[in-house]
Amino acid sequence: MSNAMIGLFKRPARTTPPDTSALGTATLALRMGSGCTVPKGCTGVVADGGGHTRRVAEGTRIVLAETENAFCFHPGPYGADLLPFAGAPELGLRLSFAVDAPDPRVAQQRFDLFLASEAGDTLALSAFAASVESALQQELALGHLALPPCTTLDEWNAFRGGFNQLLYTRFGISVDDCVPVDLGDRVDYAAMLLARAADVPQAEPPPSKAAAAPVDAQGSDARALRRLFLELPCVMHGLRMAVLPPGQALFQQHRALLQRLDQVSLSVNTMPALELAAPGEPLAAERQRARTRHSLRASAALDEAWALLARLGLAGEGELAPLFDDADRIIANLEHECAARRVANPTAESEPA
Repeated sequence: MSNAMIGLFKRPARTTPPDTSALGTATLALRMGSGCTVPKGCTGVVADGGGHTRRVAEGTRIVLAETENAFCFHPGPYGADLLPFAGAPELGLRLSFAVDAPDPRVAQQRFDLFLASEAGDTLALSAFAASVESALQQELALGHLALPPCTTLDEWNAFRGGFNQLLYTRFGISVDDCVPVDLGDRVDYAAMLLARAADVPQAEPPPSKAAAAPVDAQGSDARALRRLFLELPCVMHGLRMAVLPPGQALFQQHRALLQRLDQVSLSVNTMPALELAAPGEPLAAERQRARTRHSLRASAALDEAWALLARLGLAGEGELAPLFDDADRIIANLEHECAARRVANPTAESEPA
């Protein structure tokens, strides 16, 4: 694991306790220092460098080891307006949600893993809602969720079931309510068109989020690798728990998928440092940006894997085969991006310019 990635697990030095007044309203979670006390109505989460977490009750003083980080979160409820379709900003969904209650059947709560692998110093409601909205838009765009015009009651119930499972699996939150809303009175179409014209180059199409090279290549690469390092074992566990029908066909495919995912996890755990082509040999900045793009694409494939687990949680016996085929595609993307991330000096055939 690279030094930059290891550094993300070290707790920052704090001289004063953070301001917790916005918890439960504009803020879901905050990073806490050693010696801070978990506020009333909140829950503390301590995470070590390997992603293992433990909860701390309200009113308890947090004591941390050298490589541990701590957070506190307020369970909510929270509200947010989402845009299911980016091309129709007047059509919205009003979401009410809360952090899911602890499940005694699992060793680690999903929201705790989210904090350990993705949260920074502050998890703002606006940023979290943007992540939820992005996950929703992707599943609708891929056809895994359906929200057609003039939705019938049965179609709405099917959408709600899939959306609820997606948010529970991906983020560890439970939906209290979700209703359609008209956001037309809030939408300034002229301002939107001007913003798009200013942001999008006229001569060439814009790059996708996963492919774009960030300015902070080292930080973005480290954050993406941290997610892969911490979350891939949990994804593998979720896939392993799929209930298979009798017979060998799906069993063999399932076993092969798990073996490949295990190899991807091993590749992440032994990933070379971003800034080195070889021991003592620095890597050019252009190649560092290329490596970062591969890390971000692998992170995007990880998001797809969580969404797949949500669909597996609702799937019947006859729906497993196409889901396993989709798992094959996702794992192939993870394999490709992780292998490309390891390469220091690619040939012209292995990576386009």
